[in-house]
Amino acid sequence: MNATITRTPLTVSDRCDRCGAQAFVRVYLGEGNALQFCAHHFHEHEGKLRDIALDVQDESSTLS
Repeated sequence: MNATITRTPLTVSDRCDRCGAQAFVRVYLGEGNALQFCAHHFHEHEGKLRDIALDVQDESSTLS
């Protein structure tokens, strides 16, 4: 069975699960779970996160 991922835009109220800063990346995991990260913490752990992610919603380009 394939899960459907419904992306919603990240807002200022979405917070990094690591440090509490504004989240710019959402990492979708199995069973409907997701983690949110600031750009710093996502890039720090990007390799491992991409290995386990079903999908990555990266909106960090809005920082530029």
